Amino acid sequence: MGLFSLFKKADTLPPLTDDEQARLAANSELERQHQQARQREIARATAMKIDAIESAMEADIFNLPEPAWGSQRPARAASAGDNDVPDDFPTTLLLSEELPLAAADDCAPVVEEIAILYANGQAAVAQQMLTEAVAATSGHNSDRSAWWMLFDLYQASGQHDAFDNLSIDYASTFETSPPPWQAPAQLAAASPDWAGLTPTAALSGVLDGHIAPQLERLRQQADASPVLRLEFSRVTAVDAEGCTLLLATLRQLQAGQRELILVGAPALAARLRDGIAVGRRDDGEAPWLLLLELLQLQNREKEFEHAAMDYCVTFEVSPPSFAPPHKVAMAPAQHVSASPDRFMLPPIIEHQLGPLLPGIRQYAEAYPALVFDCSRLTRIDYPSAIQLHGVLQALADAEPGRKIAFRDVNHLVTALLRLLGYASLARIYPHKY
Repeated sequence: MGLFSLFKKADTLPPLTDDEQARLAANSELERQHQQARQREIARATAMKIDAIESAMEADIFNLPEPAWGSQRPARAASAGDNDVPDDFPTTLLLSEELPLAAADDCAPVVEEIAILYANGQAAVAQQMLTEAVAATSGHNSDRSAWWMLFDLYQASGQHDAFDNLSIDYASTFETSPPPWQAPAQLAAASPDWAGLTPTAALSGVLDGHIAPQLERLRQQADASPVLRLEFSRVTAVDAEGCTLLLATLRQLQAGQRELILVGAPALAARLRDGIAVGRRDDGEAPWLLLLELLQLQNREKEFEHAAMDYCVTFEVSPPSFAPPHKVAMAPAQHVSASPDRFMLPPIIEHQLGPLLPGIRQYAEAYPALVFDCSRLTRIDYPSAIQLHGVLQALADAEPGRKIAFRDVNHLVTALLRLLGYASLARIYPHKY
């Protein structure tokens, strides 16, 4: 007998039965489902961590201790993991996450070229270049500038399907939640071409009788402005008198067909809900009615109906009916020490500033600190951006130390402003993704 005959191959195994094949397929499918569940859990945990970091980064509208736009982004500590933030990592460095293009030194020339093309109306070419830049992204530690610019371009041009496809790729690449779709109609809700001063009532502390002067000022300014802004993010408590005053103002402004921008409305609604209980009438109807009004303004019909039934049971009255809100936009809560009246820019600025220029100068005469609301601005062309820079430079030279900020800027416009040296004049805050 040969030596290798001791190790001869075993006989061929019998084929699997139908039951065995079915069990094997079921086990494989179960393992695949477990793997997908683990991946989703990792993505959710990462998104929660990012949300927590962003919440910690909210600060004063002008006094954020972050590097100026375009400054060198500090390197992360080498010991940090891919999704970890070291305990001693400064908040000022975390703030640089709001400034993605500042860190994009390697791709800055491409980003700048795309920004110029888009500004000059060549959106198709800019989209093609962004698509190629996104395709070249290698992993979740890669720069996201091109992704955010492409998201903004899709939203500005109404390409919902392309946005959704990019969202899937973004979630897979970066293992975090993609940005939400916000239709162009929502970005320029009621007055698509309007620009100008947006009177603001920034309520703070206890929502009580002391808010009456602020609300009265807002009502007076409503005659001259189609868009008004109310901020609730610094409200710490509520009482019945304050609820009555705010409820009357909101109803009056809605009846007057004024467009409202509400900041921190969900948090105020939650605070009101925590302070009431079914069957308890201690504070009267005002907190209940204000809660219902806020839910209606947020177009949260199902929650409105549930709260309306609780109100009906508590006060033994007929429940109010839901009516869709008139021209109301929501804005994210901002923890700021003071929020001055903003100057809202129109969706598109091109062919020089035109009638926008006297409005900006009047705004500068009335306010020492200038805040430009760019939440509707989808594009500013190159000549207009150059002209606006010159106007702001003259204002800064005439009054050294004047504070200027651009808020809620899309990433395409942000790249252009950075290229043109706006960082030396103003703080630029891109909208968050």
